[in-house]
Amino acid sequence: MMKIFFALMLMVGVVGPVPGVLAETAGEKNKKTVRLLTIGNSFSRDATMFLKDLVKAGGHELIHDSIVVGGASLELHATKAQKFEADANDPAGLYKDGKSLKAHLLAEKWEVVTIQQASIKSHDVDTFRPFARILFDYIKKHAPDARVVFHETWAYRSDDPRFSVKNKKVGEPLTQQAMFEGLKGAYGEVAKELGTGMIPTGNAFYLADTDAVWGYRRDEKFEVKSAKPPALPDQTHSLHVGRVWKKGKDGRLTLAMDGHHASKAGQYLGACVFYESLFGGVVEVDFAPKGLESEYAAFLRKTAQRAVEEMKP
Repeated sequence: MMKIFFALMLMVGVVGPVPGVLAETAGEKNKKTVRLLTIGNSFSRDATMFLKDLVKAGGHELIHDSIVVGGASLELHATKAQKFEADANDPAGLYKDGKSLKAHLLAEKWEVVTIQQASIKSHDVDTFRPFARILFDYIKKHAPDARVVFHETWAYRSDDPRFSVKNKKVGEPLTQQAMFEGLKGAYGEVAKELGTGMIPTGNAFYLADTDAVWGYRRDEKFEVKSAKPPALPDQTHSLHVGRVWKKGKDGRLTLAMDGHHASKAGQYLGACVFYESLFGGVVEVDFAPKGLESEYAAFLRKTAQRAVEEMKP
C-alpha cells in the first residue's frame, strides 16, 4: 500500500522521488530465481559453498538441492538410478537421505541440473561413457524442462603427490597442466556428444593457478620431512587446501597434504563460476568470505567471468 501511495503522490506532484522506494521496485523487477540441483561429490559441494551468499548479495534467489556422495563418479550415480528402477526397495538405489535420484528430480521444477565426473577419473574420457549418457537421459525423463549441464571439476594442485609418483599407470597425468588438459578435453568431448552446457570451474581454477601475479607458487624453502607443528609452507593464493596438520587417533600431529579439495579461495572461485554461469554479472557482486583480501577476491571474480566468457561460441 505504501508503494501505491507514493506512486500516486508522484503522479500529482505532491512529493519528489523517495529514496529506496523506486530503487526497490527496480531491484524486484531484475530479480532472478534459479532452481538448481547438483549431482556430484565433495567437489560440487566445494564449488557451491558460497553460492547462496553470492546470490543473496547479487539480489537474486537460489533454490538449491545438492546430492553429495564422497568420491562419487558418474558411474555411481547412474548405477543408483538403474538399481532404483529395477527395485524401488533396494537400498543400493537410494542415497543417505533415503531418497532416490528420481525423488530428488521430482521434488522441484529444476531449471538446471549439474553432473560431474570424479576428479581422479576426469582426465579419462572413457570413464564418462556410458554413464554420462545414462544420467543425462534419466534426468531428461524425470525433469524434461531442466537444462543438464556439466560441472567441470578442477586439476589438483601443482605439488600434489599424484604428480610425483615414480611408477605411474598408463594414461596418468604427469603434471597439473596434463591433468587440466585431459579433463578439459574429456568434459568438452562428452558435453558435445550430449549437447549440454558447461560450468567451467576447471578452466577458472587453471587460469587463476597459472596467473603471473595471483597464481600459487610452491614454497621451495619449506622442508616437509623435517617440519614440526605448527610450521606450514607459504601457501598464498592456493586454491586447494594444501598442507595441514592433522591429529591422528593416537593424538599425534601429522603433516597432511590435500591437493584435491578447494580452499576457501577455491570455494569462492567455484561459487563465482556458478554464479556467472547462472546469473551473470559476478564482477559486480560485493561479497567475499572473511579472510579473503579484497583485491584477490576481485581477481577471482574476474577470472570466473573470463572462464565463462571463453566457453561461449
